[in-house]
Amino acid sequence: AWSPVVRQRLNEKYSFVHPENPGINRLSHMLWTGKPRNAEADARNAVFYGDKAIDRSPCGTGTSARMAQLHAKGKLKEGDSFVHESIIGSLFRGRVEKEVSVAGKPAIIPSIGGWARMTGLNTIFIDDRDPFAHGFIVT
Repeated sequence: AWSPVVRQRLNEKYSFVHPENPGINRLSHMLWTGKPRNAEADARNAVFYGDKAIDRSPCGTGTSARMAQLHAKGKLKEGDSFVHESIIGSLFRGRVEKEVSVAGKPAIIPSIGGWARMTGLNTIFIDDRDPFAHGFIVT
């Protein structure tokens, strides 16, 4: 219940803008973190988004963000690993693959691994009669 309130107040008080994509300009997810329960993990988290949604996985975006944060604090460097535990105990294994610069700011390229289960199927098809079936260009 606290995440939407905290997120709203932070968005009102601070400016969040992605250095390369000005369309990303607000805080949309809240990652709460704590000590892991699993001895293999470095940290435990729960990621809340939307009004009442929670990610049951350790969250790939959240794990990447946490690794970038730890890198910025000097706690992870290129080649280091980071194991993130979710609120239900599942694990993502991250690694700092490369230290880079994004819009002049220090950044990382992470890799994330874990397991997943199929939760749905989707069928996508192209209607040959659709004149825009293969896309279009805006000029």
